[in-house]
Amino acid sequence: MMTSDVIIIGAGIIGNACAYYLAKKGYKVTVLEKSDIIGNGGSSRNGGGVRQSGRDPRELPLAMYGIENLWPNLSEELGYDVEYHKKGNLRLGKTEAHLKTLKKLADSASACGLDVRMIDGDEVRQINPYLSKEVIGASWCPTDGHANPLKATLAYYMAARRLGATFITGEDVKCIKKIRGKARQVITQTDTYEGDYIVLAAGMASRAIAGTVGIDIPMVQKLIEALVTEAEPKMFEQMLGTAEADFYGHQTDHGSFVIGGSTGFELYKKDNGTPMNYSDTVPCICRGIIRYIPMLKDAKIVRAWAGWSDNMKDGVPVIDTVSEVPGLVLACGFTGHGFGIAPGVGTVVSQLIAGEEPVCDISGLKYDRFYAKDIKTA
Repeated sequence: MMTSDVIIIGAGIIGNACAYYLAKKGYKVTVLEKSDIIGNGGSSRNGGGVRQSGRDPRELPLAMYGIENLWPNLSEELGYDVEYHKKGNLRLGKTEAHLKTLKKLADSASACGLDVRMIDGDEVRQINPYLSKEVIGASWCPTDGHANPLKATLAYYMAARRLGATFITGEDVKCIKKIRGKARQVITQTDTYEGDYIVLAAGMASRAIAGTVGIDIPMVQKLIEALVTEAEPKMFEQMLGTAEADFYGHQTDHGSFVIGGSTGFELYKKDNGTPMNYSDTVPCICRGIIRYIPMLKDAKIVRAWAGWSDNMKDGVPVIDTVSEVPGLVLACGFTGHGFGIAPGVGTVVSQLIAGEEPVCDISGLKYDRFYAKDIKTA
């Protein structure tokens, strides 16, 4: 049996960031990962957005804190270039209904102190001349940006390792075991790990694992598909998204475009539990992209991939201790937009375990928001 101060389940960017900030505080940390590869899930296969705009107000403090205090110096701190660029985010609209959606999001974020505003189609093309005339407006947040998901995930992993954290891959967690009422052990198919705290950051798998100690996290899996092109001449540095979130992406330092999208058909595809691309969905995504960026019509796709997103019932993650299970800390349900807030999440999880006041407000992300309240009985 291996004993540590903290056992983290999941070695995606959330688990790795938690490991780094905990190890930085002096905790002995062990990270367990089911896959044989670190960051083999959505952490290394997403659009790379580091954004504040378009977020629910409950998770906006994490995004704003991270962009102001963590992302700007992250490459230097972790000793590895994560390719972070703070060049703004255009969330595009092509219809009046789109603009109404974007304005509602922008007004909500602006009320929280974020610098975001609505602009018309002409101003959109002044910022990014490669966008089509179909775009009639957008929300513009100049402090948003993007980074390289694979490099950022690996940077946290390598930095945590240097601080003494232990990573064990190929470990399929079967359950969490309580001892004297406290979450104390993590049981895998081959071994038992014991710690004072257990951080559950295993994406969609978190629901089943939490269920072994009687905790239900209301989330479902959603298929998300993405693609990457060959290197293209440098065009623009902004992060792009849309009102309906059916397209998002950016151009990398390498010159390739990393783009995610949806078609509306994802729920109707048959599969054997393995996320996979389909012959009709990737072309559908590409047709949508061309209507936004016509110059990409001849770009060659290098590869495409699909993965599961852990979509929470109310669209925001749960980052909290659990009163019913002392010692358990939840950091899951990121609903496809956890990458950009990962540094903030790692920071506040380390503070929760250390008994410190979190650097930003996470009160809207508590687990008890799902408790049945004010139920009237006959």
